[in-house]
Amino acid sequence: MPVAPPASLPLPYAGLRVLDISQGIAGPYCAQILWQQGADVVKVEPPDGDWGRHVGVVRDGHSALSIAYNAGKRGLCLDARTPRGRAALGRLARQADVVIQNFRPGVAARIGVDYAELAAERPGLVYVSISGYGQDGPCADAPASDSVMQADSGLMFANRSPDGEPRRLGLLMADIATALYAVQATSAALYRQARGGGGAHVELSLFQACAALQANDILAYHMAGARVAGPVSAPNGVFETADGRLSLLALNNDQFARLCRALDRPEWLADPAYADNAGRMARRAALHHEIAAQLRRQPTDHWVERLAREQALHARVRDYDDLAAHPQAVHLGLLEPLAQPGGAPLPYARVPGLAAGRALAPAPAIGQHSEQILADWGIEDAEIQALVQAGVVRQAAQEPA
Repeated sequence: MPVAPPASLPLPYAGLRVLDISQGIAGPYCAQILWQQGADVVKVEPPDGDWGRHVGVVRDGHSALSIAYNAGKRGLCLDARTPRGRAALGRLARQADVVIQNFRPGVAARIGVDYAELAAERPGLVYVSISGYGQDGPCADAPASDSVMQADSGLMFANRSPDGEPRRLGLLMADIATALYAVQATSAALYRQARGGGGAHVELSLFQACAALQANDILAYHMAGARVAGPVSAPNGVFETADGRLSLLALNNDQFARLCRALDRPEWLADPAYADNAGRMARRAALHHEIAAQLRRQPTDHWVERLAREQALHARVRDYDDLAAHPQAVHLGLLEPLAQPGGAPLPYARVPGLAAGRALAPAPAIGQHSEQILADWGIEDAEIQALVQAGVVRQAAQEPA
């Protein structure tokens, strides 16, 4: 077990002020990871809220997407369509250590929070711009979404069915990957700033992130002149047991030998036709047919015990209830309870790699902390009340104590 850090060890971004004016996934998740690392993250939303609140499964004003990528942030509702709202947003942006936005090119300049304008006054600012295709070029203004990007970047091509049909990955992979690249680039910019290198404009796009995510596959395609759909080793697949499903594979001769011992198939080890992966791939259909027939005769637990004993590559095919019950998930505390208003606590998976975890906090309601945020960032109470009365700033109703 790793040694726990001292309780007094601060989180790496404790005291860092992050102004998150992005919506959806890529920008908000980047900001939320910074929150997990200690930053004070202010989530700025228009009166209708981040569009991500309304996508998919919704509970008490939040979708699962919105909770996942905004947990812990403080919420400010501000109408930047008004002159007073733009002015207030600009004042906040000039005090932030990090600003994160994912507007289409040109929008940030129209509302007075573009990098050039802010950096002229705050040369140490780290400003993050996330876009679909980049800030300029022939596709800069094209609308982008996760599905659009999976098609346009080759991700669907990489996920073709055995008969060659392109398929969308079942995760919001383009957005999530962009968030992870964005937070890494932001961390690198903050490190350079801490070493005296000044601020930075971190610019990245979903298009770039999807290409980087596929670096190996792109290289392999051009080296081979084609991309073959399906596994590159045999056996390699998902097989039914008497009561479930198992993923089994062998990537080399040693792993194939382990699998043969687990399945009590010494004849396969002695068969020259199975001596290497090329031979096994040539007979993949027959090999899979025999494995499938054998595994159907016994329950999953029986096969897991035998496969684990030989350290053969395998795993149960789990749903999310099974994941929560996974013994390693229980040991690690992989899914932590998040007390989000509107129902029972929800299981939340943190980003890995943090030496110490920050106590989880719920995603905010629209404008839940508006007045307190403005006060904390130096705006006088009289001005705050004037903004609220004018409808430029909205404060959510406070829950009774």
